[in-house]
Amino acid sequence: MTTPELHDYLVLSRGRWDPALPPERIQAAIDAFYAWYERLLAEGRALRGHRLATPCRLVSRDGVLDGPFTEAKEVVGGYWFFRAASLEEAVALAAQNPCVACGLSLEVRPLEHERASAYAQTNETPR
Repeated sequence: MTTPELHDYLVLSRGRWDPALPPERIQAAIDAFYAWYERLLAEGRALRGHRLATPCRLVSRDGVLDGPFTEAKEVVGGYWFFRAASLEEAVALAAQNPCVACGLSLEVRPLEHERASAYAQTNETPR
């Protein structure tokens, strides 16, 4: 039996904790997350990421602006990576994250390893 080729997927942790939950319930989910995350790291199914600090700057052709910039529902709190055979498998791993039950959501995206091109249709191409 051959081992399927694994691909890398970026996982963005979005949102905020459910305000109706007591801190003890949220802390229990955080503790369960770290146990789950460390197990995936040990299995080679996840690669390290980090929580993101609040201060930020937006750099554009219009200059530099102080942030944060997103609405509360779009806050990105951290990131890490999954190693999986497919997007569906990476999503299935994300669905096991204990923090989802407490209000956070996870965006899972495959990494694109090809160089950017102005002639290719990508997520940066205007509609």
